[in-house]
Amino acid sequence: MFFINYAINIFYPNVCGICNKLSKSDICPKCMFKLNEDKECKKHIYLTRNFTTHMYIFRYSEIIRKNLINYKFADQAYHYKSFANFMINDRKICGFIKKYDIIIPVPISKKRNKQRGYNQSELIIKEFAKKVKNIQVSTDILFKIKNTLPQSKLNKQQRKYNLENAYEVRKSGMINNKKILLFDDIFTTGSTVEECSKMLKKAGASEVRSINYS
Repeated sequence: MFFINYAINIFYPNVCGICNKLSKSDICPKCMFKLNEDKECKKHIYLTRNFTTHMYIFRYSEIIRKNLINYKFADQAYHYKSFANFMINDRKICGFIKKYDIIIPVPISKKRNKQRGYNQSELIIKEFAKKVKNIQVSTDILFKIKNTLPQSKLNKQQRKYNLENAYEVRKSGMINNKKILLFDDIFTTGSTVEECSKMLKKAGASEVRSINYS
């Protein structure tokens, strides 16, 4: 086993998930320093009928923007471990997430999942849940049933109507009177969270809040 691991380390050395340079850990000290500089972990209160609080972890800085875009659109799924490990090592983030009964990664459509090969939010939060106790992540409650246009290409008004009837709740009994936390990567106008929250509240959730990477 020693020689197998030794050979793996030679031919497939560990690299930083942010800068792709050789590193003993998933995030090298230099990138960890930069991420800590951009970390904010701020809460925002939203006066909507369906969700009240949104927390984001980072400012949408160049390093975060670049890596999230590469993660989502450049077939760089391996970034999920670095993103998850950063969350795991932050007590404030862990404490916030542990307050909720069920964590739901915002779903993507079957077509988008087939094109990309993965749901970027699901990979991160599942990795997080592997290493943090008492976290329940569910991917069989909320589904995206309509392949909508990318939200980033639309204005605020168009984003709202683009997502109408795009999500569906199944197994509603699992969320009855439960506190739900939605997990997603980027928060812009809040249209996605609002639409998902509306469906979850309609199905019986007592409270819905969200946390995003940026």
